[in-house]
Formats: sequence, C-alpha cells, structure tokens
Amino acid sequence: RLHLVTWNVGTASPPPDVTSLLQLNSLGPTMDMYVIGLQEVNSRITNFLSDLAFDDPWSIFFMTVLSPLGYIKLSSVRMQGLLLLVFVKHVHLPFIRDIHTHYTRTGLYGYWGNKGGVTVRMSLYGHTICFMNCHLPAHIENTEQRLDDFEKILEMQFEGENIPSTLDHDVLFWFGDLNFRIADYGIHFVRESINNKRYNLLWEKDQLNMAKKKEAFLQEFIEGPLQFKPTYKFDLYSDVYDTSEKKRKPAWTDRILWRVKNLCQHASKEDEFAAEEQTISVTLNNYISHMSYGISDHKPVTGTFGLELKPLLSDPLVMLNPEGEWSAEHDVLISYSAVPEFLSSAWDWIGLFKVAFRHVNDYVTYAWVEDDEISSNKDRKQVYMSAAEIPDMGGEFLLCYYSNNFQSIVGISQPFQIQPNRTLMEKDLTEEENSWMQKPDNLESHDEF
Repeated sequence: RLHLVTWNVGTASPPPDVTSLLQLNSLGPTMDMYVIGLQEVNSRITNFLSDLAFDDPWSIFFMTVLSPLGYIKLSSVRMQGLLLLVFVKHVHLPFIRDIHTHYTRTGLYGYWGNKGGVTVRMSLYGHTICFMNCHLPAHIENTEQRLDDFEKILEMQFEGENIPSTLDHDVLFWFGDLNFRIADYGIHFVRESINNKRYNLLWEKDQLNMAKKKEAFLQEFIEGPLQFKPTYKFDLYSDVYDTSEKKRKPAWTDRILWRVKNLCQHASKEDEFAAEEQTISVTLNNYISHMSYGISDHKPVTGTFGLELKPLLSDPLVMLNPEGEWSAEHDVLISYSAVPEFLSSAWDWIGLFKVAFRHVNDYVTYAWVEDDEISSNKDRKQVYMSAAEIPDMGGEFLLCYYSNNFQSIVGISQPFQIQPNRTLMEKDLTEEENSWMQKPDNLESHDEF
C-alpha cells in the first residue's frame, strides 16, 4: 500500500497536524510506503544553504510524525523549492535496493532550479519503480512549455551502471504542481460548474486531458477521475477561490499520474501474454484533495495505491541477530549470515538503531563488518561491539546491515531489548541515598518556618 502526496506549500512552514493528509486514522491496513512531493518549499538562500547542511523543516516534520509509527526516511532529493521524500516500513528495507536520485532544472533555460523535476528510483522486491515530482511553468498560455519541460525531465538519465531510463522502469509515478489549466471557459462558468459539482463539464477543457489525447508520450500515463474541486487558487486559510485583483481561474494544477511499463508492452502486442503473467499491477484506491489545509493557495492532493508484486526477491541478502543478553556491562556480539551471491565490501557496517529510527544515518553506534570481525565460517560470521558504545539506559533496538555496494540496508534484525546498565543504576542509587543522608539536620525547622 502506497500513499502519495503532492502539495505546493507556497513557502509556508509545516501545519500543526497531518493526520488526515497521511490517513493515519484510516481503519484499513497501514501504508507500507509514503511518497511526499512538495513544491515551493521555502528556498530563500539562507534557508536553502542551512537545509543543505541539515535536514529542512519539512523533512524533520514528516520524520517526527512517521518514525514513531515504524517508518524510516528511505531517500530524499531537494532542488531549491522542490522536495521529494520516501518513507518505508522497516520490514521492506532488505528488499529495496539500487536507490538513486536525480534532479533536472528547467527554469530560466535550465540554469535556475525554481522549475523542473526531482526523482527517486529504486528496485522494490526486484521491480523497478520511479517517482517523479515536478513543478512545471505557470500561466494558461504555457501549455507547450509545460509539455516540453516534462519531455526534457523524462529524458534525464540516472548515473550508474545498468540503471534503466525513466520510461524503462516497471512503474513510473508522475506528480506535482503540473500547472495545467482549464482552457476556453470563462471564470464565471468554471466557478458555477464547481459550485454545482459538475466537474465533468470542465474535464474536456483541462489542458492535461487535452494533451493526453494528442501527445503520444502522454497516452500511456493513467490518472484517476478528477472528482474533487480544482485545487488552485485559494485565499489562504480558506476554501474560497482567489478574491485578489487577479482573480485567477480555478484549475486542477496538482495531479498524480502513473504508467505501468508491461501494460504498455502488452497493449502493443495485442495481449500476446496472458494476464496472469504480469508480475506487477497498480490499483488506485483513492484520489482526493484535502480542503482543510490552508497554509498555501494550493490544496494538497493524495493518491492511495495498491501495488501487487510478484516478488522477484524473496530472501534478504543478510540475516543478522544479537547474541546473548545485551547491556553496557560487557562487549556484545552480533552474528550474521549472507546468501552466497552477496558481495560484501570493506566499507560495510552494522548499525545499532533505536526501533523508531528516522533514517540510515540515525544510528546509535556501528561496527565495521571486517575490522570488528572476531570469527568466521562459511555459514556464519561474528562481529563485536564495544560495551562503551552500548546505551546505558537500555531499551528496544534493531540491528541493520548496510551494504556499501548497494548503498542501502540489506538486512534487519527483529527488535530486541538492551538491559539497563545495573552497575550504573546501582551507582546512581547510592549517590541518591548519600545525597539524601547529607541533607542538613535543621531541614525540618526550615519547612516549619
């Protein structure tokens, strides 16, 4: 289950609550992955430089919301105001590999990053998936420029060997502030149609729908029905369309589309392959806007998808677990085994993480798999961690094996308990007792006074 968000946040700070946006109160099964695409994140030069050194406020905000629920930030990519975040449940981490990011500038002849696309791709259970968050040129007359820019973004190539081009991925999600407008109709007709919920009157004049009928490279992209109000342009903190002097015409600027490669191939070969041979299918379960959010002149749009995958990977590359009881009173051992085809690197490491960790660099401590190895045979290897690195207070933790070759976590342990350091606790208790015993005798009279 994939929940995808697109939102032009208009340089605003995060809202107090995103429970409904992320459907955290949904009665159905929880999401496996969140993909969050933002446009117009505050990119004043001071903000942008500090965000390069540290996580930006939106990334921190979503990590704070999602990490206690068992999601980690798998990947992110930022280009000025464009931000793309991917969060995933722990259980899927060993089956996500070959993560790469890319960005393409199209603003000001490709020299300025206020418009363009940011992309994250990966292999998910052996299937190639690509997410593309775009902010295309504004204004009703710029349809051709929007299409040209999107074609340019589609043509970009990821760096690395054996990485497919964008359109060669098994599934490609395209979303963002695509800025397509409603052509021909005047503002009064558009607003009246919206007020009467007769959205179908506006669909055939939506510039993206019109372009999909004419442009071959768009025809393989699928979109759910636009059964929600156009998401642009609103007065801030309201559900009232633009009352400024410009009185912008409402439009469905914020969209989510997808493309399944093998569907395209099957259609072109006239169902030469049996339907059951399809190894991946995408189902749209929900495509809605969220009117309650008013921090910008756009309303956020979400798509909830079911991805049905025939796993091409069924076993993690590395299985690992802690040995014996863990505490900071002694050095501890980790045992792990790898599948025969796994190629380790001198730069591989095993990290100790709190259960609610935010991202791969959020480790408490780590051990190098080669430098800290203490025993090895064909079935199992052992690595030690120093007692000095183990948290004294204990708690619930995970072990993750990070592969330098794959640039990702390829093995994760079950959660386990680290016992509090008894020696330290006894010392603290003794100090507390001594402190109490050393209080002045006249304490009682002070209380009375």
